Amino acid sequence: MSSPLSPPMSPVVSTPPPARQRLILGVLVFAQLLIWLDGTILTTAFETLSDPVRGLGATPGELQWATGAYTLAFAGLMFTGGALGDRFGHRNVLLTGMALFGVASALAAYATTPGQLIAARAVMGAGAALLVPATMAVVSWTFEPAQRPAAFGTLSSFAGVGLAAGPILAGVLLARFWWGSVFLVNVPVVVLGLGFIARYVPNSRSPQVRRLDPAGLLLSTGGLGVLAYGLIRAGQDASFAEPRVWGSTLVGIALIAAFVVVELRIAHPSFDPRLLAQRRFAAGNLTLMTVFLAMTAASFYLAFYLQGVRGYSALDASLLALPGALGVVVGAPVAVRLARRTSVRLVCSIALTVAAVAMGSFALFGATTPIAWYAVAVLVQGTAIGMVIAPVTGAVLGSLPLERSGAGSAVNSTLRQTGSVLGIAAGGTITSIVYRRSIDGSLAGLPDPVREPARVSAELARHVAAATHDTRLAAAADSAFLHAMHVGALWTAGFTLIGAVVLAVGLRPEHPTGREREPVPEEKRAARATSATPS
Repeated sequence: MSSPLSPPMSPVVSTPPPARQRLILGVLVFAQLLIWLDGTILTTAFETLSDPVRGLGATPGELQWATGAYTLAFAGLMFTGGALGDRFGHRNVLLTGMALFGVASALAAYATTPGQLIAARAVMGAGAALLVPATMAVVSWTFEPAQRPAAFGTLSSFAGVGLAAGPILAGVLLARFWWGSVFLVNVPVVVLGLGFIARYVPNSRSPQVRRLDPAGLLLSTGGLGVLAYGLIRAGQDASFAEPRVWGSTLVGIALIAAFVVVELRIAHPSFDPRLLAQRRFAAGNLTLMTVFLAMTAASFYLAFYLQGVRGYSALDASLLALPGALGVVVGAPVAVRLARRTSVRLVCSIALTVAAVAMGSFALFGATTPIAWYAVAVLVQGTAIGMVIAPVTGAVLGSLPLERSGAGSAVNSTLRQTGSVLGIAAGGTITSIVYRRSIDGSLAGLPDPVREPARVSAELARHVAAATHDTRLAAAADSAFLHAMHVGALWTAGFTLIGAVVLAVGLRPEHPTGREREPVPEEKRAARATSATPS
């Protein structure tokens, strides 16, 4: 008889034949590709959305929330999505998530205010939070343990394709249609996905239903949301000294601490903080969180650099970002091979240091820097980050016993999305604060209708400058933004270096021989567990 704290036993199920497995995996790749496309497609539209004529006249804070609302809902609801799949069937949850994503995409496309766009993006994040855990669960039910790493690897590879294709698709659409097309394009994909899922994906469900954990859901989502509000509000107020800024930040931290306490009191929590007591697992996941924080922070100001300061079209900007996305795809298999010869710790610590240097190099970019250097920098940065994500993810999940892999995956996914939420808040806030302090001296003596929008963002300053034919104001806005970008680049490089240090310390060898213990392959762990089970 198992103890109350022992993990539930996995049921023995018959897997589909190989042809059916490939068909199901293809459907899942198609469904999940939508999420990865949308994860990068909005960044290319930032400049357009901030324009009062061509877009919605969104401020930097509103653009932060348009991105953050999606990521926040994604992070907060992901482990709840897994519990819903266990209860109602993973295919049903997949269908619900796809439908929700499609409806919210249509609402986002026809939003008339930044607030409506933010609300629609939050619903899109909720749909994505249902899709991801259900997809992972269907893969686990469809493939034998020895086949699952290859299946998950296929999903990861196409995630890279989605990340690379998102900006290009957005650039093409913005060159020919209005900004809402970047969301409306999701609708036909959703319709096809619903048909494929209903026809080919089995409705698997766990015989041991997990609790929905409403307290954990409210505390985690509320804590992240209030913390993000405090950080974003700091950018709007250009100060951390305002009571609503530091008060919201402290309340958010307190709610997250309460979430951890609540999860520790549950025998089988959806998010298990106990796993973070293991050094390798904690270090790897904290490293990934800082990597995603740095990536999302950098994407915020680089989008405005290309389309604002440099004046590139959305399509040209997306093509310039392509080397970075391709670097992520190429870097992963290279790192896996190198790690087999040396260690994950050595390869990924060096790669993160290189990524930090590449991110910091944007502090040297100006309005006339040869654009070829930008392509080189994002290529190096993307390749280095690609050399970190896959090996570190494999190392942290491989360090857990087989029966804890599901709980470990939930912690891993949640911390990644948490890093993205904090990166959106931090990247936009640092840029906004430095920009406002830099441009204030150039706005003295200007009338309020000019000065106030010019203080909000460089995009609004350029719009006002064009309307008033004030070339001096446009030049001042570009100069202030570049200074803000330089400071932001140094901050993101610092975050990445922190991740490198955490990884180097946390993944240090555990044995006196100095040789790093690599994760045990899943099939060997399964065989070991079977042989150790008493008859």
